[in-house]
Amino acid sequence: MFQNRRTGVVVPAYNEERLIGSTIKSIPRYIDRVYVVNDGSRDGTCSIVAEICQQDDRLILINHPTNRGVGAAIATGYRRCLEDNLDIAVVMAGDNQMDPVELPNLLATIVNGDAGYSKGNRMSSPRHMNGMPVWRRFGNWLLKWLTRVSSGNYQITDPQNGYSAASIEALKRIDLASLYPNYGYCNELLARFTVAGVKVVEVSMPARYQGEKSKIRYSRYIPRVSWLLVRTFSWRMKEKLERRQFPGRKAPAS
Repeated sequence: MFQNRRTGVVVPAYNEERLIGSTIKSIPRYIDRVYVVNDGSRDGTCSIVAEICQQDDRLILINHPTNRGVGAAIATGYRRCLEDNLDIAVVMAGDNQMDPVELPNLLATIVNGDAGYSKGNRMSSPRHMNGMPVWRRFGNWLLKWLTRVSSGNYQITDPQNGYSAASIEALKRIDLASLYPNYGYCNELLARFTVAGVKVVEVSMPARYQGEKSKIRYSRYIPRVSWLLVRTFSWRMKEKLERRQFPGRKAPAS
């Protein structure tokens, strides 16, 4: 437990045989459950995780028979956290980019009641962006502004950072079944939390690279996510109008 809160870590993994083992083994012992969602990997990811399961009773392997996307994998993990009645759900990528040293700061923000959703922010300092390619910095800057408009949260600085912690109460207030399934889920999630009245706080932390090759192709990713954010903005405006007309309406079940 972390400060008397039962905490689960969701690890979405797609073809991560090189780094999935070190990712799992780095997760602190105060974490109660570790849900690795193998999202249709075609390499040795599944067998590596299955072997580690024999050594770590916190570890649960969930298999998607086909690749459904990182957003879908995270939604699967979130639902398992809800089913197991945990207090906090964390997302840590399977490529070991998310430093466990930063985890207490994310969790403390939730435990102290400062936010329902806390996430990493690598853009708060030039020093924190060391090693981040120029093209990725530009993409993050552009998507920051698009996400601010789309979500209605103008405090967001690093929407692409998926290292996060969410209270179970926050997750119950959004519809996980319709979460965007691919990269871009993190942008849409911010809009969903805004509409649901969940406070979001960013926690400053440095970027971390382990020599992995990014699966994101920004030349395709930026146009695709930009269109997603246009649709999300329209959805948010519609929800805002409907909630004014029907203030007692609740979000769909997760």
